[in-house]
Amino acid sequence: MQAIVSDTTPLNYLVLIEAVQLLPRLYQRVLIPPAVRDELTRSRAPETVRLWMAHSPSWLEVVTPALPPDPALSHLDDGETQAIALALEYQAELLLLDERDATIAARQLGLTVTGTLGVLDRAAALGWVDLPTMFARLGQTTFRSPIRVMATLLDQDAARKQKREG
Repeated sequence: MQAIVSDTTPLNYLVLIEAVQLLPRLYQRVLIPPAVRDELTRSRAPETVRLWMAHSPSWLEVVTPALPPDPALSHLDDGETQAIALALEYQAELLLLDERDATIAARQLGLTVTGTLGVLDRAAALGWVDLPTMFARLGQTTFRSPIRVMATLLDQDAARKQKREG
């Protein structure tokens, strides 16, 4: 299986809601660029996230992109720019991003993108987590997403559960 690449935000929130262990189950190997590592370990990052990074698991690898980031991505932050560059370089099957502008830019470059909600939805579809519980945990953090997106995912999850039981 090819590696996936992650930006800061999905890792941050998955650690905070105690769901980061889903990543190796779903994707085996996760690459992050140095800028993402730096964002996850900076003093402004939540202590839980900094501690997790201090003892990061073997499935998480910090990899420096070989080529400089595309100047067309200069409107994005360093973590997003390096994550996109790394995903392109490694032909990653998936890029984890939550920020709208970065997601648009990555998709325009031909990358397949999902975010925190997508990871949780996939895990819920596999029966590994309870999506309403995960969303409730996200609600206790600073995570922001359009309510309609979360409502749609919850409706789809309820339909999946009903289909399984029926």
